[in-house]
Amino acid sequence: MKVLLVNHFPLEGSGSGIYTKNLALSLNKAGHEVSVIFPEHERYTMEGIRTKEIIFNSGSNDDWVVDFNFPCFTTHPKSNYTFYEMDQGKLDDYMEVFEKAMKEEIEAFKPDIIHAQHIWLVPYIASKLGVPYVITAHGTDLKGYKKDARFKNYTQEAVDKSNGIITISKDVDSEVERIFGVPKERRVLLPNGYDNKLFTIMEELDKKAVLDKYGITEEHEYIVTFAGKLTHFKGVDVLLKAGKIYENQLGEKVVTLIAGNGELYDDLLSLKKQLQLKNVFMLGHVNQNELAEIYNISDVNIVPSRNEPFGLVALEAMGCGTVVIGTDQGGLQDFITEEVGGLVPVDDDLALGRKIIRELTREDKDERAINAFNYVKDYFSWEEYIGRLEKIYGDVLY
Repeated sequence: MKVLLVNHFPLEGSGSGIYTKNLALSLNKAGHEVSVIFPEHERYTMEGIRTKEIIFNSGSNDDWVVDFNFPCFTTHPKSNYTFYEMDQGKLDDYMEVFEKAMKEEIEAFKPDIIHAQHIWLVPYIASKLGVPYVITAHGTDLKGYKKDARFKNYTQEAVDKSNGIITISKDVDSEVERIFGVPKERRVLLPNGYDNKLFTIMEELDKKAVLDKYGITEEHEYIVTFAGKLTHFKGVDVLLKAGKIYENQLGEKVVTLIAGNGELYDDLLSLKKQLQLKNVFMLGHVNQNELAEIYNISDVNIVPSRNEPFGLVALEAMGCGTVVIGTDQGGLQDFITEEVGGLVPVDDDLALGRKIIRELTREDKDERAINAFNYVKDYFSWEEYIGRLEKIYGDVLY
């Protein structure tokens, strides 16, 4: 089967981008031919995969074809420009370059099916190109639908003409039904998979060597981590407030590593200073290999989101044998259990701080880490995911 994947975002730096990259590699491994269209600032290659980058202007690259940065729903390590800031001229330019790229790839690659990421502009374009297509709703697209009325006609038409909608969590599934009126028989709930070859337990990893990479030379007994965009809905400010609680109790024993970048970076630095947190380190954007190392040396990973459509970072952390504490909303409720971590109320820094202390000091920490590793490997690996996705593609085509 020939599959054309199209995303509004680069293949690294966001959940849907990483999903698309892993999906391309896993489909290829399963014997399918794959092509991927996506925005970037520079050329990007993957072994065995056709890639068609649309080069957007970041302000520091000269090889662009679009004279502005690629837009996001919230923020991205490579762009803080949003869809909602676009005037009609830029929106038309954006649609034009994606349509041109998709038409060229349909002509050259001749895909059997298009798999579009996000109920947004890309599937609207696909609806006009004469190739069967399915859409994965990642959740941030639904926020965009609610935020800017200009996109409602595009997204509704994209949904109505699609051959099926894939949803990543129960929460996203119910929202797709409510917002777009998609009946049950046209929706498939298929939770994300994670790369269990990259995000796995690294027995020989040297904790001190990993910390040294980020200029952290002191020894600490406990490591708390966060990975993701530094934007309001991710709730990193709540983690910092909780950090005051567990630093007060555990002192120099605990260090907090925050991996990621975004519009709130400076605000969070200010909050860190205001709270007089001594052992919180803002690492900025890290690549996937570095992130796997960080998870491996971590005792607990925190997903303090105010709204989280799924929470791929939680799967990745558990794949590295790290228990996860999340919030009791969105997709996190679907898979974070007390056996592999736990959930706390949204915006409750006191409950989060107490839960982190409890996880760090449990006598059965090692057993819970193994529980987390086995749980996600058995139920959320890409091998499991691809088998179910192939059936969805087959139902559309045959």
